[in-house]
This record gives sequence, structure tokens and C-alpha cells, in this order.
Amino acid sequence: MAIREILEVPDARLKVVSEPVTKFDDELKTLVEDMFDTMYDAPGIGLAAIQVGVPLRVLVIDLQPEDPDAEPVACNHDGHHHHHQPTKREPRVFINPEILDPSDDHSIYSEGCLSVPEIYAEVERPARIRARWQDLDGKVHEEEMDGLMATCLQHEMDHLEGILFIDHLSRLKRQMALKKLDKLRKVA
Repeated sequence: MAIREILEVPDARLKVVSEPVTKFDDELKTLVEDMFDTMYDAPGIGLAAIQVGVPLRVLVIDLQPEDPDAEPVACNHDGHHHHHQPTKREPRVFINPEILDPSDDHSIYSEGCLSVPEIYAEVERPARIRARWQDLDGKVHEEEMDGLMATCLQHEMDHLEGILFIDHLSRLKRQMALKKLDKLRKVA
């Protein structure tokens, strides 16, 4: 298990169209373990293999919902004392995913991306999808999804085609987002 470097815009590798997975072996399992380690460390809720420089159709997602059974944890940010509800991990792996039946109705989420750090923008996508994918053993799964899971899967699947969430924005909004990112990098 290792934390890998996450590629950031304008790295040209993020525009590469990923290849289908054909070998379900130990190398694939190691890649997926590393992707989860990298995503949790970042922290994020989804990661495509191309974001760590591997052009394969592999995604990991964990929405990490709050754990209602866990005790709240005390926290102190900049002198502000409060409590956080711990989250639970629900890791999911999607290999060679495809969308079969996107709904006609859409939803809008404020999306962010580990490859476009600190930038968020509203993106409109189908509200519900039917997805098909393979697991680490190559077994095929199908599931209806909506809400954040549907949005996250579509966002991560865009990476497999070399598309970033900012590519869904108008040219002006995309340019503004990239200028903001440049400013943040200069300050850091």
C-alpha cells in the first residue's frame, strides 16, 4: 500500500482516454489499494486511476457518510471548539464502468476534484443512472444510482475519457477557475 502522487491540471496525462482493464490480477489489486490510500489521504471521495498516472478504466469511490452510531469527536480549529460526527468507510471499486440509462431529469452539485485542488463549481448531470461495472475479480454488477453516488460516478467516469469537471463549465467560468487555481498555487 502506498500513497501516489495525484496529477493536477494542466498535466497533459489527465486528458488521456483510459484503456479497458483486461487482467484482473495482483497488480490491479495493488493499484486499487494504493488508490484508496491516496484518496483517503488527500482527502477525497473519488479517484480515477488516470489521476495517479495509470490510464486504466478503474475508479474508487467512498462517500464516507457520517456514522450515526459513533460518538462525536471534539475538535478545535483556529480556537473554534466544536464536534465532528465520525464517518464510516464504504469503499467501492468500479472497473470498466459504463452508464446504461441516464435519466432525463438533471441535478446540480457543487463539484470539486483532487486534480483541480481548492476549486468548486456547480455542474449539471443526470440525476439518476443505471451503471454496469466489474469488480476486482471481473464479476459484472449493475445498479440504479441517484444523489451523490450518481454524481460522483459520472464525475469519475469523465476522467476515463480525459474530461475534468471544469470542462463542463462555460469558457469564462473555466478560465476564472483556472486563474483562481494559479493564484492559490502562487500563495502556497
